[in-house]
Amino acid sequence: MVLSQAHAQLSAEQQTAKERGLALYNQYKATSATPHLRIAAQAGDSESQYFLGEAIRKSKRYITPEAQSAYEAAALQGDIYAMIRLAGNDNDLCVLMENCPESGKEPSDWLQMAKQAAGEQAKNGNAEAMYLMFRITGDEGWLEKSAANGFAFAQYYLGTGYRDGKGFFILPSKRHETIESLMKASAEGGYPRGMMEYAAIRAEKKDFENYRSWNKKAAEAGYTNAVYGYGLNLSTKTSEFGFSYDPITSYALMHLLLELDGGGDILDAAKYSIEKISVNMSPEQIEKAKILSREWKANHPALSYFPDKL
Repeated sequence: MVLSQAHAQLSAEQQTAKERGLALYNQYKATSATPHLRIAAQAGDSESQYFLGEAIRKSKRYITPEAQSAYEAAALQGDIYAMIRLAGNDNDLCVLMENCPESGKEPSDWLQMAKQAAGEQAKNGNAEAMYLMFRITGDEGWLEKSAANGFAFAQYYLGTGYRDGKGFFILPSKRHETIESLMKASAEGGYPRGMMEYAAIRAEKKDFENYRSWNKKAAEAGYTNAVYGYGLNLSTKTSEFGFSYDPITSYALMHLLLELDGGGDILDAAKYSIEKISVNMSPEQIEKAKILSREWKANHPALSYFPDKL
């Protein structure tokens, strides 16, 4: 189940702008994403309004009047993420700068609105709203409920918490079993970061068939780390994980990653790897790889780091 939000009826041009803006934002290119998101936000799309606020906040390092206005427009259409962001205004950098934009509500009012909206949807079985209740209240019980009810991000989030030592388990084996179960559920629920966590668990258990399968699925979903890992695995003539040697596809994937010039740590790794891969390739193979790279981009979701929405 998904959160109740108001999504405006966008024109084809506005929808294209929204998709482009979200793609750039998810590649840590907040400044470049802003004008695209602004087009869809001004058309009344609440999701675009929230991410416009996020893009501006991350570019400027604080909530500007335009970001505030975008958050409020989204929140008044029922976007709980925007309500939560507005509820945290009193911790924003603008407080220290003494230039916070005026708001029609106090942060405590937005917090109450978020709690009421998320609480109502959580009672109706909305697993994502249960996760937001966790973020609002800090009550781990809501996170567990969200994961149990199938919200793939909550399953991943809870699993990483257990992996990092949170929670109490009598036996270490029970902890590992629970983490694997959560990551498997997250992967099967379609969350790419969960796919790679589950793939890593299977690799540790020498289940290389499942490792290869989930690495490829996460790469095909556009997850940057998975695309890099998959490309690297294909570049080795004797892969310990059983990948077939495929330098053309390997080069194609590394070439695809060269567009990640906004943030993250993948770009430098891709540049280094593509140089090593190309040493054993002919000019004809490299040209084929570049064509394949363009085809991959056209037929797969945009590259994304899949950052936490909050």
